[in-house]
Amino acid sequence: MLVRRVIRAFAVFSLVALHAAAWGQPKTLTILHTNDMHASFMPHEAFWIRTTPRPMVGGFAELDAVVDSIRHVNPNTLLLDAGDVMTGNPITDLDYRGAQGGWLFEFMNRIGYEVGTPGNHDFDISQRNFEALTRVAHFPVVSANLHDTDGRELGACIPYTVVMKNGLRIGIVGWMSRDFYNLVSQRSTAGIRLDTAVTLLQAIIDTLDQKADLVIALTHEGVDDDTILARRVHGLDLIVGGHSHTRLKHPLSVNGVVIVQAGSNCENLGILTLTVEDHRITKYDGYLKQLWVDGSRPKSPIASLADSLQGVIDQSYAKVIGTLKTEWARRRGESNVGDFVSDAQREATGADVAFMNTAGIRADVPAGPITRRMLFEVLPFRNTVVTFHLSGAQIRAIVRHLLGDGTRHDESVQTSGIRCEWKPTPDGVEIATLEINGKPIDDRKEYLGAANDYMMGESVRYLGLKAPLLTDTGLTLFEVVEQKIRTEQTIDARVEHRIRRVDE
Repeated sequence: MLVRRVIRAFAVFSLVALHAAAWGQPKTLTILHTNDMHASFMPHEAFWIRTTPRPMVGGFAELDAVVDSIRHVNPNTLLLDAGDVMTGNPITDLDYRGAQGGWLFEFMNRIGYEVGTPGNHDFDISQRNFEALTRVAHFPVVSANLHDTDGRELGACIPYTVVMKNGLRIGIVGWMSRDFYNLVSQRSTAGIRLDTAVTLLQAIIDTLDQKADLVIALTHEGVDDDTILARRVHGLDLIVGGHSHTRLKHPLSVNGVVIVQAGSNCENLGILTLTVEDHRITKYDGYLKQLWVDGSRPKSPIASLADSLQGVIDQSYAKVIGTLKTEWARRRGESNVGDFVSDAQREATGADVAFMNTAGIRADVPAGPITRRMLFEVLPFRNTVVTFHLSGAQIRAIVRHLLGDGTRHDESVQTSGIRCEWKPTPDGVEIATLEINGKPIDDRKEYLGAANDYMMGESVRYLGLKAPLLTDTGLTLFEVVEQKIRTEQTIDARVEHRIRRVDE
């Protein structure tokens, strides 16, 4: 009996020792990562290439082919996405399984994504639609710091997950930007609680450290905040980030934490190879693979699905709605497209003045025919037009807010209905003239204003005043601008210098 006990004890000791030795052995892992794809499911021209014709880059078919080829050579791969799958292409209008834009997540299912985290633009349509998107996903959507007001996860989100690859237990936690409320319209953030306390994240990292050999934060906050985060926590091995559209050609290392990000618009696939030993990364190498379209490759099921959906989009969005005599060109400060969009809101509502946030204008359009698809790229958000009442004194205060101290004109707002001439003084600025629709402003008069709902949700930041009572017209910004184009047909928009400095 004693001999049996000794043999049994030796066998158990041997198994434990072998198990410990196995975990102590170096193991390799390849992490493939994307971020900020912004609905770029089809290839597009590489705009930065000067030669013509420009080569085509990106799209889910090319992404799928590259991911598949890497997996074929190395099955120990993990495919992650760091948010902002949505917004940028009319495919987000198409319904799939009860979610507008759901086809994008179905593509990701078929490509074989294994974990994702939300981006701010994934909430653009609505909170309910975001939750429906998480239910389309066959992969875990991790988000540790977004909850409803009762502390429950949103949709099918979970705070973190643990996956196995090549014998490695990999803990992955999701983390949303502290600027979430400033990035998403108030109608989509209503009822959502954001917790940015590092103590929350540290507690989860501590939990994962007991369960996993490698701890990854899948973040949507930008590379600058990622570097700050890396310095403020311990026990974290890797940050796979998004939001800032940063093309990190090679990984960063901050406080022992490896940081990667892969640009935007599905133009690159991030590839990071790790060696993990004794619960830490002992070696790493990473780069970005440009997703140049290979026209000689046989058409895949992903490519066929993409083509069919593009056909559905083209039936509606390929239609020409007008002609631009001059290019719509964004620029710092007032732009011709900014003037046009602002005017469209004012005219559609019969308002006296209108405002447009410059950053909400997302693309330039060359002179020539303009299609609904081109306009969608300019105004991809679901913002609605709202109206509100302002006194003349409030409009004057808004103009002063935009002028600041005169050394730096606020470039974040486009205007309509306002004409102002100002000049610098030793004490700041002096407004020489201020007119509303060609008439001197009356500080005691009430005027009707118009803007999009997102901008007015951030009115303190943009206009320097708390939003007055808003009336939602039910019209989207896209609709009112499209109608103005269709009505005018030939557009010759010019920069009108509506708020102009004079020195005499």
